[in-house]
Amino acid sequence: MIPTLEWTKEGVRFLDQTKLPLEEIYVTATSYDDVATIIRDMIVRGAPAIGVSAAMGIALGVDRSKATSIDDLSKEVEKMSDVLAKTRPTAVNLFWAIERMRAKYYALASMEGITIPQIKQKLIDEAQRMYDEDIQACKDMGAFGAELLPKEGTVLTHCNAGALATCGYGTALGVIRAAVERGAKIDVLADETRPYLQGARLTAWELLHDGIKTTVLCDNMSGSLMRQGRIKAVIVGADRIAANGDVANKIGTYSVAVLAKEHGIPFYVAAPWSTIDVATATGDDIPIEQRDAREVTHSNGKQMTPNGCGIENPAFDVTPAKYVTAIVTEKGVLRAPYAESMRTMMDEIAETAKA
Repeated sequence: MIPTLEWTKEGVRFLDQTKLPLEEIYVTATSYDDVATIIRDMIVRGAPAIGVSAAMGIALGVDRSKATSIDDLSKEVEKMSDVLAKTRPTAVNLFWAIERMRAKYYALASMEGITIPQIKQKLIDEAQRMYDEDIQACKDMGAFGAELLPKEGTVLTHCNAGALATCGYGTALGVIRAAVERGAKIDVLADETRPYLQGARLTAWELLHDGIKTTVLCDNMSGSLMRQGRIKAVIVGADRIAANGDVANKIGTYSVAVLAKEHGIPFYVAAPWSTIDVATATGDDIPIEQRDAREVTHSNGKQMTPNGCGIENPAFDVTPAKYVTAIVTEKGVLRAPYAESMRTMMDEIAETAKA
């Protein structure tokens, strides 16, 4: 399993994804501010990994705090939460993880007789629990999703929704891994995913690491290969899924989904339940992160565009639910109409929690 991030005595250790695929370098965050920078600079990326990173950031901040009273510590927790929440706006897992850690903290802080050292340890435990839950969720997702993929053929993916985007197994790539583990003869086409090249740099690196045949193609090539009948299915991850099933994912996903629909190819989304944001009615309400123009103007430090031209660099786009064949979660597979299937699954989750 690829160690994307982990809690250590020195701090939170991250695989620096900006250095892949040519260098495997690890960096250690020793403060919550370090974690915020690591998320913002995409040293760690991918919605599930961002969420757990934020949780570990809060645990780290509390652990290193010199506060001697609950009131002072509470003020620090609010500051940490605010700093981490401002790192990246689209991935809802970030806000879900922060709220879970805040809820855990205030539940602990309200307990009579609890000490600050006890709070610190319990928050570390909670963050590590979220890490373990993410890995298990991805494996459960893989088991559900493997049944949807072809037993033999080529699967297309866009961006990186693998071990590097989670705590070690992957969402979309976790489904591919699970299918291969069950005997499917699958090879993968990985869109390069401009401008940050997550597909070319990250998806190809980790799938080859696992011995899964992978071919990188430019983002504008998939339609041609679909027309030739070479692609049997498409599977991607997600950074936020609205209540109606609209999906925010890496820029370029929408184009792939439209092409898949036109060619009669199933288009699957794999994401943990925490990526579903029932408070967001439709994809139109999802905030889209705009990133630095230099990511587009430069490649490997070399300027590729003329001075003075305008640059658009949205990090994500929204794929309407009508293009999505199914959404794979660790709780099961959702199908249209998504608002209805989400409500049904929420009821099932609530019943299981009662039992």
